[in-house]
Amino acid sequence: MAKKLAIIASKGTLDGAYPPFLLASTAAALGFEAKIFFTFYGLQLLKNDLSLKVSPLGNPAMPMPVPVPSIVQIIPGLEAFATWMMQRKLKKKGVASVAELREICLESGVELIACQMTVDLFDFKNSDFIDGISHGGAATFLEFASEADITLYI
Repeated sequence: MAKKLAIIASKGTLDGAYPPFLLASTAAALGFEAKIFFTFYGLQLLKNDLSLKVSPLGNPAMPMPVPVPSIVQIIPGLEAFATWMMQRKLKKKGVASVAELREICLESGVELIACQMTVDLFDFKNSDFIDGISHGGAATFLEFASEADITLYI
């Protein structure tokens, strides 16, 4: 019987996208049955249009080339700069893109579940999302998570 990994993805940022996809794709490669439940802002990770950003605001651990005092972080354009900087670093280090990791998950049999309540709450349409995902509620995911060997909230 395969081990099971259950992940709840609630963040819709560029830096928040990597942990669930990396962990799930690695688990699948190791023979785990893996499912990711995308809820609230995490639904952004399942959309056709991946326009993910990084915000240095409220993220004191973000490594910046120079220390940035909190008050400076509200300057217009800093979020765009931080996003560009992160994308550049990821590319330079040869890290797969979020879209590539998402595709690897699908190809590896990781089930990507859109929280139906959140889909309804934010008035999303099925056409907003990539093909190959499923929809379900908290009860559906919790049934799997209650049997999982590892459950993570990201």
